[in-house]
Amino acid sequence: MKLLGKLALIALAVAGADQLIKAIMVPWLQDGPVTIIPGLARLVLAYNTGAAFSSFATMDGARWLLVGATLVALALAAWAASGPLGRNRGSFWALGLICGGALGNLVDRLRLGSVVDFVDLYAGNWHWPVFNLADAAITLGGVYLAWALIRGKA
Repeated sequence: MKLLGKLALIALAVAGADQLIKAIMVPWLQDGPVTIIPGLARLVLAYNTGAAFSSFATMDGARWLLVGATLVALALAAWAASGPLGRNRGSFWALGLICGGALGNLVDRLRLGSVVDFVDLYAGNWHWPVFNLADAAITLGGVYLAWALIRGKA
C-alpha cells in the first residue's frame, strides 16, 4: 500500500473511533456529568465552537476559518508524510494521529458547527479545558513529532 494510503487508513481509524465514542457520549451525558475518578476526572458534555482552549470561539466566521485551517493542516501533514518524515515509522504514526484527530473534529465542525468534548480533568476548582479523543490524538502526535524533531530522530 502506498504511503498516503496508509496515512489515510490511520487517520480514518482515529477519526472513526473519535466519532464512535462521541456518538456514545452525547446521549449518555445528556443528563449531566459522570464522575470517573472523584476529585480528578469526570465526563461532561461540552460543545466547543472555537479551537484549542476555546480560542476563536466568539469570533464571527470562526467555524469556516477553522475548517479552512484544518484542511490546510491536513494537506501539510500529507505533504510531510510523503517526504522524509514519512520514512520514519514513529513520525509517520504521529502524522497519522494528527490527521485522524483533525478529521474527527472536522466532521463535528461541519456537521454540528462545534466540536463535541467530554473529558474533564480537574483538581479542586482548577479544570483543564474539556477535550475529546481527537484532541488527545492531535496532542500525542504533535508532542511525539516535536520530540523526535528536537532529538533529530524524525
